[in-house]
Amino acid sequence: MLHDVVLVTGGAGFIGSAAIRHLIRETNASVINVDALTYAANPNNLTEVDRDPRYRFECVDICSAAELERIFSSYEPIAVLHIAAETHVDRSIDDPLPFVQTNVLGTATLLKVACCYWRGLSPAGKEQFRFHHVSTDEVYGSLGQTGSFSESSPYQPNSPYAASKASADHLVRAWHKTYGLPTIISNCSNNFGPYQFPEKFIPLTIINGLEGLPIPIYGRGRNVRDWLFVDDHARALSTILKHGRIGECYNVGADNALPNIDVAGMVCDLLDETAGPLLRRKPRHELITFVTDRPGHDLRYAIDASKIRNELKWSPHASFESALRRTVEWYLANETWWAPLRGAAVKRLGLGR
Repeated sequence: MLHDVVLVTGGAGFIGSAAIRHLIRETNASVINVDALTYAANPNNLTEVDRDPRYRFECVDICSAAELERIFSSYEPIAVLHIAAETHVDRSIDDPLPFVQTNVLGTATLLKVACCYWRGLSPAGKEQFRFHHVSTDEVYGSLGQTGSFSESSPYQPNSPYAASKASADHLVRAWHKTYGLPTIISNCSNNFGPYQFPEKFIPLTIINGLEGLPIPIYGRGRNVRDWLFVDDHARALSTILKHGRIGECYNVGADNALPNIDVAGMVCDLLDETAGPLLRRKPRHELITFVTDRPGHDLRYAIDASKIRNELKWSPHASFESALRRTVEWYLANETWWAPLRGAAVKRLGLGR
């Protein structure tokens, strides 16, 4: 029987796999990975740990209550780290319903099963149990030219993806307030790093720049995102799971708010330095192509992470520059990982209109 079991949903995805690698490497916990293996999930993200005796995988959709009941009964987890979600804003604009299905109905199903399981635990087990829901800063909507999101910022989601995650956050809060389930919520800024699906902004920029293809930038590239290295986020999730206060929310960010055009330029410079010149020796900046802006594109995100820094003593280890270099170098060295995924990566909407 495994001991100190953490049930991680969406563990074959980008953030989920980073969290699992961290838990297996840096803690004594055993991990049950519950993932339906949809398009952006990849078992190869977990080759580092998939033979570890403290790791188990269950190919299960979180909308399946019966399967979740079996998993809770079989493995008896002391905590849930709920990361499973449809996450790509562009895809949510094309077809919102899968986001409602997974992010809203899936979260509600998981909460219901977890709550029933928690109620059946011993008093000590109830005291130990945690349900940590991993969410996004996009639930807060868009900032103006100044300010940052805090845990008390009002929810104003502007995309179907953001609305589905906001709905999930509210459900988690409701299960805590109504049923007493010991829940914690974290809202993170934009993640980047190794193993990120090629449709996302930074890996798309890296791969297109490597291949000499147009690098699409919405509008004029002035939209600002606050970037968080995925390994730092994995540490934050582990810290919150262990030390976070029940019923609280924690914003996780690294003070890396940058316009998209600046990030694309930094990637181009790194590729020119590390991957060698393109044909005709033109700089990769020339590949940047402005495309029609997407509907409802939030202007600026910025996270105030002072609460997690002050209360839980977490802070990022990697600077944006060093983490971006590590990310570029990883994609250069791991074409065998990303090349088969290129066909499944969605066009950025602006390119098709």
